[in-house]
Amino acid sequence: MSGPVQPKVEDEQWSDERIRAFLELKPVDSTNRDYHVLIQAYLHMVPSFFTRFLVFFEQAGRDINAKSDQGETILDLVSEHRRSTEYAGALKTKGAKLSSELA
Repeated sequence: MSGPVQPKVEDEQWSDERIRAFLELKPVDSTNRDYHVLIQAYLHMVPSFFTRFLVFFEQAGRDINAKSDQGETILDLVSEHRRSTEYAGALKTKGAKLSSELA
């Protein structure tokens, strides 16, 4: 027997407040805070919400090219996933770079 099943939700709408709330997330370890919120937004948002989030992220003066403890940017990670082209495009529009492109 499998566990409980969540009902499928289609066309769910997220308020600006819900999307902005991701800016307040804090890592539990030494991960760069900007990198952490970008990863959390990427993992939990559909592309349209992620694109809206990036506007708030930019307005807050956050670093789109923040690096992980391993020296990777969010674009490095997203570029590894073949179904993430919309996310990568949104990131590039906001100036995201691969770590190899940064000085």
